[in-house]
Amino acid sequence: MTSRHRCGICLLLTLWHLGAEAGDNSPELRGIAMVPHIQSSEMRYRREPDRSLGAWVQLFVVNNGNSALRLGAETPVRLRGKTPEELLAAGEWTWHDFPSAWTNAPIELPPGAMTVWSFNGRNAPWGAGTGADLRVGDTHLQCDLAKARVWLSAVTFLGDPTNPFPNSVIFHVANETIARVRLEACRLWLPRDNLSWRMLLPQPWHTNLLRFPVDGRIPAGDHGGARVMTGPLPLTYTALEVKLSDDEGHALTLWTYLRIKREAFDISGGWVASDLHGSNTLQAEPYLKTLRRMHVNAGMHQEVPGYSDTPLFEKYPLKYMNRLQPFDHYDVESKLRRIHAVEFLGEPQYGGGRPVPPMDVWRALAPYEATRLPTSVTHSEERVWRFYAGLSDYPHYDAYRVTASSPDAWSKYDRWGGEVIRWGAPLETIGDMTRSLRELNRPRPIAYWSQGAHEGWEHYGGRARTSPTAEELRVQAYHALASRITSLYWFNLSLKSLVKFPDLIDPITRIGREIKMLELFYLEGEASYYERVLREGKADWDLAVIAGPRGAVLFALDLAYLPDPHERVFKFGPPRSATLSWPVPGYLEQADQLWRVDADGIHPENMDRGKRRVSVRTQGSPVNIFLLSSDPEAGARLKARIHELVAEEESVDFDPARREPDLETLRALLGMTGKK
Repeated sequence: MTSRHRCGICLLLTLWHLGAEAGDNSPELRGIAMVPHIQSSEMRYRREPDRSLGAWVQLFVVNNGNSALRLGAETPVRLRGKTPEELLAAGEWTWHDFPSAWTNAPIELPPGAMTVWSFNGRNAPWGAGTGADLRVGDTHLQCDLAKARVWLSAVTFLGDPTNPFPNSVIFHVANETIARVRLEACRLWLPRDNLSWRMLLPQPWHTNLLRFPVDGRIPAGDHGGARVMTGPLPLTYTALEVKLSDDEGHALTLWTYLRIKREAFDISGGWVASDLHGSNTLQAEPYLKTLRRMHVNAGMHQEVPGYSDTPLFEKYPLKYMNRLQPFDHYDVESKLRRIHAVEFLGEPQYGGGRPVPPMDVWRALAPYEATRLPTSVTHSEERVWRFYAGLSDYPHYDAYRVTASSPDAWSKYDRWGGEVIRWGAPLETIGDMTRSLRELNRPRPIAYWSQGAHEGWEHYGGRARTSPTAEELRVQAYHALASRITSLYWFNLSLKSLVKFPDLIDPITRIGREIKMLELFYLEGEASYYERVLREGKADWDLAVIAGPRGAVLFALDLAYLPDPHERVFKFGPPRSATLSWPVPGYLEQADQLWRVDADGIHPENMDRGKRRVSVRTQGSPVNIFLLSSDPEAGARLKARIHELVAEEESVDFDPARREPDLETLRALLGMTGKK
């Protein structure tokens, strides 16, 4: 190893070396996870955004003494000489969960146990490259917030779809150093039970990792990871500790703190429970059949009499996504597999015109931390959503690019040679926002509200059609999918919406089928690559890769679309010849099979396979999806999965997209018989 490599690794190790003064019950700062704030440079607003970026920080504090360490609201904690409340009041932080936040809820930290403290620094004085003196009582600790060059980019808990308790975890590591690192071992820190979730105890080390690459050595500038078969895991919070080493044996440890929840790619229909002549649309079986055919398995609702307490719920189950209280009613094993997430705060960045402070959001979600119910928050404005980074277990956002209200200024985008439009915004900004939210909350998974068939929009910017066209709908969804979301929520598949825009039923069904075809690749993978390709200075393609141990999904999204000045819709040209190229992680070096994938099937594709790179010459459509794999059975399995999904759709025996009598049945539910 050269001296330059040694210096790079030594610096990295120094940044992760943390210590504390010894004592009978002294706290030790065992590790730090620092997620730098980012902000998209592509978004446009009426006023220039604040570009001073802070960071979301997790501090892993261990009692290294021989007696219990009491931590309560009275515990004297100061950073840079200020209490967390003083930092919050001064606007230096946006939220925190230090002991003083848990009023009347002290903990006794046993010897060797860990607790995790988090804070979100608002601006650059608390951003990457800074530091802070932390004092806990008489103990002095140093928080170094240097930007990490190796980090956990994705952590996902997986298991049997019929069991809410996961039995494995897969994690991905991004290595941006100038030297190779090796995955050595990992372990979880777990509480004794959910009620003691703030006190974590070390679990046995896992060394028998299913590594990728198989030798666990991740080259400089590359990605890798491991799958760990953990056995059944509780639905609570955990600290994940991952040990690595360099080629000379120097150690490096990565940390993250997150909720354990079995990840599943859920597709939500939005506000599916609406009034229908004094009853509820979830009591109408034709509507439930339509959602089932569209692969929708969740919605913004909780228990609905006449649906949840009838055979309809077993036949057409839609996972709950709402306040989910009282806890003793929803936090029970019989219901856990029917729950998507807690979501009841609306859009706190708007708050009815007055933003809800992030600390107030934390207080609203804090009671759920002792439950087995994962929390979510709807983010709505990329300009400021970094202030809410890390607040929820499963963050998501909503943004629509045609005929809809939006916080960004659509007339400010100079996307088409100076042509100004007010009825839409560049579709690819969905990808920009997805990458922003993902990186602000890494390694937690995220979700996205995608623009669907919604009957509630008014005419916007002179555009007559108040929902997206089929192409606009598909491209928006795929800009999010290509940046790795693990659930998608359609806004808004109410019965009224589907009846008003029946031409979107089949496009949504096809996207749902494609998601379910590739579900494991989305869940097991990480977003390993993104590039915006220009041609003659103009946007041409967005290229992205989601890579994992099974293979990689390669995306190419056409950016050479134009706004039609007469119809006021975005239009794409016919398929065009394109040479597309993606880098892929070294652990997929032996992957030599490539298929083009869509809802109709898979088609073998010729490729040029270079070292850590795949290139194709093809006819490019608005959305192009390719699957790279080394598994000789992958193609057969994917074909079988497509047949299963089509059979599931047809088993519903209700198709309002193609059968006029079925569409008329939906209209009749609304009292619209004979109306088009």
